[in-house]
Order: sequence, then C-alpha cells, then structure tokens
Amino acid sequence: MTSIDRSYHITTFGCQMNKADSERMGGILEDMGFQWSDDPFTADLVLYNTCTIRDLAEQKVYSYLGKQTRRKKDNPDLVLIMAGCVAQQEGEALLRRIPELDLIMGPQHANRLEDLLQQVFSGAQVVATEPIHIIEDITKPRRDSSVTAWVNVIYGCNERCTYCVVPNVRGVEQSRTPEAIRAEIKELARQGYKEVTLLGQNIDAYGRDLPGSTVEGRHSHTLTDLLYYIHDIEGIERIRFATSHPRYFTERLIKACTELPKVCEHFHVPFQSGDNDILKAMSRGYTHEKYRRIVDTIRKYMPDASISADAIVGFPGETEEQFERTLELIADVGFDMVNTAAYSPRPNTPAAVWTNQLSEEIKLDRLQRINHLVSQTAIERSGRYLDRVESVLVEERNAKNTDQVLGRTGGNRLTFFNGDIEELRGKVVPVKITEARAFSLTGDMVTKIE
Repeated sequence: MTSIDRSYHITTFGCQMNKADSERMGGILEDMGFQWSDDPFTADLVLYNTCTIRDLAEQKVYSYLGKQTRRKKDNPDLVLIMAGCVAQQEGEALLRRIPELDLIMGPQHANRLEDLLQQVFSGAQVVATEPIHIIEDITKPRRDSSVTAWVNVIYGCNERCTYCVVPNVRGVEQSRTPEAIRAEIKELARQGYKEVTLLGQNIDAYGRDLPGSTVEGRHSHTLTDLLYYIHDIEGIERIRFATSHPRYFTERLIKACTELPKVCEHFHVPFQSGDNDILKAMSRGYTHEKYRRIVDTIRKYMPDASISADAIVGFPGETEEQFERTLELIADVGFDMVNTAAYSPRPNTPAAVWTNQLSEEIKLDRLQRINHLVSQTAIERSGRYLDRVESVLVEERNAKNTDQVLGRTGGNRLTFFNGDIEELRGKVVPVKITEARAFSLTGDMVTKIE
C-alpha cells in the first residue's frame, strides 16, 4: 500500500502538547505523500490524537471511532490510528474493544509515525506504547498557523498528582537540549514565524534531567536560562511558555521576563484548589499561601501581567467550605482566565479509587458556580483594556466577520479589528480597544502599516 494520492485527517483532543504532537504527525504524513482532508469521513487515513484527562473527552473518541469502524467494513483499506494518552493508557486492551484499529501509539512515539505505518502497510496491526527515550525531533510539523508555533522543550512529567494520569501516559521528563531548541526556533524564524510558545507538561522542570550544575547550586539548564539563550533569535518577536507548576515557579524566572522584552506578560500557573487540605490530598506540593506569594511577586515586577490558571472542583472529599476557598482565591487574585473542570476519576490514579467521591449533582453545581465567577472576574479584568492602545500580533482573518482580522495582545487577549489580512498577517500593530468582553476585545487600528 502506498501513500500516493491518499488523504489523511487528524482530530486532536486536549492540551497544547497534543496539538503540537498532531502538527508533527501531520508533517510526517505529508512528507510521506499524504494530503490533508477536512473531512474525516472521506479521508483514507484517520488519526485520533486522544486525551484522557477528562472522561468526557475519552468517551467522545470512542463515539467517533464507532462511526469510522462502520466505514472500515465497506472500505478495508481505511487506516485507523489512535494516538495520544488514551492509546497509551489502554494499550493492547484497545484491540479487544476496537479490533479495526491498525495502529495504537502513545505520545512518546509521535516521531516514529512513519516507521510504524510502514509496519501497518506490510500487514501488521501495531501497538507502540512501550516507554522509550524520545529521540531529537527532526520532523517538520504541519503548522496550523503561519504566524505562531508550538515548540516542545520538555516531554513527560515526574509529578504524581493523585488525580492526574499524565505521568502514566506521557512518561518521565525528558528535556531537549538548548541547542536543539534554538535550532528549531531559528528555522521557524527563517520560515517567517513571529511568535513561539515553549511547551512542557511541567515547563518549570525544564533542564533538571540535563547534566551539570552552577556554582550557586542550580541546574546548569533551566527555563530561565533557556529564555535568555533564545531571546536574541532574529525574526521572532514574541515568546510565551506553558504550563508552569507553582511548586517550581521562581522569582528568578519572573525577573527574567521583565528583562527580556520579547517574553510576553502572560503567566499560566494552575492552582487547582484554594484549600490547603485539598492541595495536600492532590499531592500538589504547595499551599494556598505560596500560590498567593507567586501572584504577588508577578504583580510586583509586572503589575499589568495577565495571569491564567486551571482549577478542579468536586475533588473527592471536597466540602462546601473548601470549595468556597477556591472561589475566594479567584475573587481575591482576579484572574484573566481560569480553565475549570469537575473532577473526573481517571484510570490508574490514586484518587479514582477513594471512597469519598462526590455526586455528579454536587460537581455540576460547583462547576456552574465557579464558571459564573470566572466570567465575572474576566470581564472586570478585561475592563482595564478599554481606551488603551494594545500591541496585537495579527494571526488570521476572523471567520465570523471577514472584514476583521484577529490576533492577540501580549497578555494573550484575543482581539478583533477591521483590516486586510493579506497586508497585516504576521505584523504587530497598535489597536485602540473599544469593546471589552470576558475573554476577547474589539478595537480599531490606530496607525497605518508602512
């Protein structure tokens, strides 16, 4: 079986890491001769890059695959692939549930897609979920944007939060070398990209698995050092990073962000709960008070910085009073955005088998209440942008209003304004904000691009 004149479709669930993995796998498929198809029900190869953080996302994958298996009965040449965290979590057991799958592959094997497919094309049914050392990524991703790009800097996670399946499905931490990261970003700059986001499941852990230490006793390679190392790459105008862990977040990193003008004033630091007993049960390794000190330090150095976070409600044993401490933290800090979720028991995690699970009714009620507060807080935070002139990196045309373009402020607020996308794509332009919503802005460009 060859890939000539064959099409592929990738559906991605979950986090930015999954999106970056999908871009790399898309690049591999196109190097093999496959062509992208917008329609998963006409494509010759269909890949689902899965997420197991929430049960809803996992069940959605099975629903989609059910429709594809019916297709395969009429078209035996259809290639079905499950990649990502559900694939890693379930492994060979998936073949009993979905025997039509041709390839099951965990996140650590994304760079091996071509080799694995060659085995499939030779008639094998392949399961690739064994732990491996991730080789340096020399693939060319199929980027979903021509302006902004994800750059993986560390794979895996060594944390053991009691609710989280990520360490089981993404493996141990493996940092890429600074030289490899810089080379990838230089190539992105050569291709015309203007913004990069450094990615890691726990990006503050970057470098602690690399050799060497400083005279001060620090690791020779840290996220802070990496930011200094890549900052001078010509052509890159903005640098972001995610996701940070409060246990390792340092004042030295915040100071670096103030000294490096390309680094955006936006920090994504999940707190998960505002209650110390729940944080201890989650094995998060910090307290409410330490998290507040992080926020206070960010605002000491960068008063206007945007701060976003993640929160879980309905964790096993969470009382109403403990939930209210989470609400108090949100109201007290004034986050620009909080990604919220009701606790969902995940396979092979300690909390999943605890006997103090909360009812779905309680979890849904708390999720609705926290979401209401998050929206209120976000609207209040957006209000500070009104009548200000913000620098916006233009990314694309607004699909809902083609007279408008869209981009983001340094603080990561999505912003819309009238303009010609062919003229403005990839430009950083001044925009006066005329309307502020909870999670987006509208404005007018105040100067003409020369």
